[in-house]
Order: sequence, then C-alpha cells, then structure tokens
Amino acid sequence: MTGKLYLIPTTLGEETEPLEVMPLSVKKVIEQIDYYIVENEKSARRFIKKISPKKQQPTLTIKLLDKYAIVEETQKYLDVCAQGFNVGLLSEAGVPAIADPGASIVKLAHQKNIKVVPLVGPSSILMAMMSSGFNGQNFAFNGYLPIDKSDRKRKIKDLERTARDKNQSQIFIETPYRNEKMFVDLKATLSPQTNLCIAVDITLPSEFIKTMSIKDWKHQQPDLHKKPAIFIIDK
Repeated sequence: MTGKLYLIPTTLGEETEPLEVMPLSVKKVIEQIDYYIVENEKSARRFIKKISPKKQQPTLTIKLLDKYAIVEETQKYLDVCAQGFNVGLLSEAGVPAIADPGASIVKLAHQKNIKVVPLVGPSSILMAMMSSGFNGQNFAFNGYLPIDKSDRKRKIKDLERTARDKNQSQIFIETPYRNEKMFVDLKATLSPQTNLCIAVDITLPSEFIKTMSIKDWKHQQPDLHKKPAIFIIDK
C-alpha cells in the first residue's frame, strides 16, 4: 500500500502542552510515523519528544523544507510513500501549509496521487478570526504587508477600503519584531471609526485578544514586541 501524507499541527508556543490544544489523534499519528518534513529540525524534534516522550529520536528521518531547501531535492521527499511509509508534514507553529512553506509538499502529494490527511490543531489565523467579533462569513488572509513604509500605508488603506466596500474582514501578520511599528502605522493610517482586532500569543498563558475602534486603540499600548500577532481590519 502507498503511504499517506499527514499534515500535523504543532503548538503556537512551547509554553502550551500539546494535548491541551489538539486531540489525542495527533499523538497517535506521531507515534506511528518515522519520516518527517519540517521547517526546523531542532524545534520539530523538541515537539515530537514533548508529545511522545517514548518516541525513539534516532530512528527518525527528517527532511528540511526551509528557504535553503533545493527544489529538486524536495521533489524526492515523498518517495518513501511508494514503499508504504507514511510521512508527517510538521509546521513550525500551528497548522501546516497555512502561512507556511508546506503547501508545496501538499501539492506534490496530490500530483503523486498520495492521500493527504489533515489533522486537527490550532490555527492562529482562524482562532483570531473566531475571537474578533467580525464577519466570519467573508474574510481574507493577506499574509505580510509591504516593508516599505509608504507602500505599507498604501496597502493598509487598500485593506480598509476593501473591508468597508465588500464587508470582508482583512487579516494579516507581521514579523514579531516589527509589530510595534505596524501598530503605530495602523493607528496613523486607519480612520478613527475603523475596527481593529489584535490577537497575540493565542493559546499561551500571555494570550491577549482585543477588538476596538482605532479611536479607542490610540489610548492603548499592548505588549506586541517579538510576540506572534494577528491583525484584522473590519469596517
């Protein structure tokens, strides 16, 4: 039988116990798989050990899927499925293939007619949207905004316009060390009546989720420095 590709979620931070935010089925799958595709080997091994302490680490075969990965090599990562072995695709945080390089491996699995099995786990994007109070029927994820200050402000205004005209919540993220600059730009660029949700450290003890108008945000200064955050704009 051909092996399957399992999309395995990880926690959104090491302070959270895996089985507090994901079902037992994730642990069971990890205990059965010895072949993994990951973004960072060290953190992947740490997560596997945490969720399955008895798992024999030396038996694991781990392939890297990071910015240095050679495309021609990644095309061979699923070859073991032809020998009947299952492969686990691990995200660095949250669920694989969402704001994550794993999508290329999922696409490859479909091309090779390998069954793809997504497992339940925390997604900061969806959990932020759930918690925002915004339109859950119509929303869009925009990834990272431009780094250039003028381009970023122009994009922020574009997202605000889309949120208003289409009644569509606009979700985006930023590199954690630039969160505070993003917050400053949002307050300076968005209209006072526009609503903004900021969700930080989701599922962690330091979790912070708040939705307010820009007018009210101007009197607030949440701790965003070097913390994973989700930003959502709504009319």
